[in-house]
Amino acid sequence: MDKQLHWETIYHEKQPNEVSWTQSNPSLSLKLIQNTQKPKSAKIIDVGGGESLLVDYLLDFGFENITILDISKNALDRCKNRIRNKGKNLKWVVSDITEFHSETSFEIWHDRAVFHFLTDPTSIAKYKSILLKSLNPDGEFIIGTFSTDGPKKCSGLEIKQYTEKSLIESFSPELEPVEFHREDHITPFNTIQNFVFGRFKMKKIVC
Repeated sequence: MDKQLHWETIYHEKQPNEVSWTQSNPSLSLKLIQNTQKPKSAKIIDVGGGESLLVDYLLDFGFENITILDISKNALDRCKNRIRNKGKNLKWVVSDITEFHSETSFEIWHDRAVFHFLTDPTSIAKYKSILLKSLNPDGEFIIGTFSTDGPKKCSGLEIKQYTEKSLIESFSPELEPVEFHREDHITPFNTIQNFVFGRFKMKKIVC
């Protein structure tokens, strides 16, 4: 299956109230970003940002340097049309995350519901390598995936479920955990999807 074609089709055919991941208030993501205590000038990347409202809230909170990455151009175009001039300084990137290359070092990498679509060891290893290259030495990583109490498929695709322990194992030893939370996401269809969220810091190297 062509992954990009799959997601372009989804965002061409479906409205926000017709997809399970739509979230009117990304409160947990915002809480974790605020918990980093990074300045409003911090460079943030929202991986799989698509149509997410997270960028709207970040702009309202005064964050200035935001990159939104998604595999779907349709998703990013919808987001651009929604926020219009409010987002004139945003950076937009159409890319599969496993093929992403950035010359920017980010203080915060946020990913809600992309990583769990990577189900093979090669893709997972690529994601981790790109993440580590993209974070600055004081950078923080915020991740939200389906938990073992959540769905096993999404948008017709298989996913990989996680626990706090398996997330730690996936990103060790370079990243160390700071905090974890569980969230019951209520979909537009009034079903519940359980997520596990973690916040990690780059591990300090002691000479």
